[in-house]
Amino acid sequence: MTNKFIQSLIENIESFAFHAYWNNFSRKDIDKASNDGSSLMRKLGPISSSHKTATRNIRLAFPNINRAEEAEILDAMWDNLGRLGGELPHLGNFGYFTDNSRVKINGLEILDRYLEAGKGAVFASGHFANWEIMPAVIVQRGIDCQVTYREMNNAKIDKTIIEARAAYGVKLFAPKGREGGMRLMRILARGGSIALMNDQKYNTGIMAPFFGHECMTNDAAIRLAHRFKVPIQTMTVRRTGGAHFEVDVQEPMLLDFEKPLEDIVQTGVNAINQFIENKIREAPEQWFWVHKRWPKQAWIDAGVMGV
Repeated sequence: MTNKFIQSLIENIESFAFHAYWNNFSRKDIDKASNDGSSLMRKLGPISSSHKTATRNIRLAFPNINRAEEAEILDAMWDNLGRLGGELPHLGNFGYFTDNSRVKINGLEILDRYLEAGKGAVFASGHFANWEIMPAVIVQRGIDCQVTYREMNNAKIDKTIIEARAAYGVKLFAPKGREGGMRLMRILARGGSIALMNDQKYNTGIMAPFFGHECMTNDAAIRLAHRFKVPIQTMTVRRTGGAHFEVDVQEPMLLDFEKPLEDIVQTGVNAINQFIENKIREAPEQWFWVHKRWPKQAWIDAGVMGV
């Protein structure tokens, strides 16, 4: 068998498994889907290779944590990620901006500033709780915003997720190369907004401290905000119980547009990292610890490689 055939077979198996899950959880009501997702991941998560990654990351970030506290965070993390997975097919039915909404929003008056024509921003956040809630809130409010994302390796799975998000108004695109960067600039140039996730490793970014250890960090938010003289608008979301959430819209970060970009890019990236770090510390169990955010050397330096 050729490598191409094997790869195609693997992708078809992945797609079959994903769509079996998707169809199953789509038929459940929201609360049952969330609860069942939690039950499943609390069993499967701890036996996955990602559990080791999460454990190392938590020990790096919280060097004084005891094992009981660590186990509590890890179990609650799998609970949250399982709930997120169960909720994905239902995100269009959360009743945003209705009396019986599952999402409470703090700082709505800040968000509404971007309803005015030509008032764009670079939205920046991280993978907190069910992070899909944030772009849904932005677009459901009527803000002209496109959301960047990391394209799935499996095209069939990617297509389903894009279509599901589009059903409740979220426009996604994966910016690749020069054309991707040009598209981001065109959106901001016409007064629109873009949304970026700033808490994952970005190999073409810059080194910046995160929980006291240097890691490659996306600097696009700073560069784009400076070029188009727009604010960096932060948002966070936290799970308040089951499939219920609270979104916080903070006062925006305003750059000194009079200074040359290279004079502020490092301090700007550091500020975003510090903001994300502070929010993680408030609810560590609701962050995406399974991502290899730090380089292996940081694990070595932190003495956590023995996990």
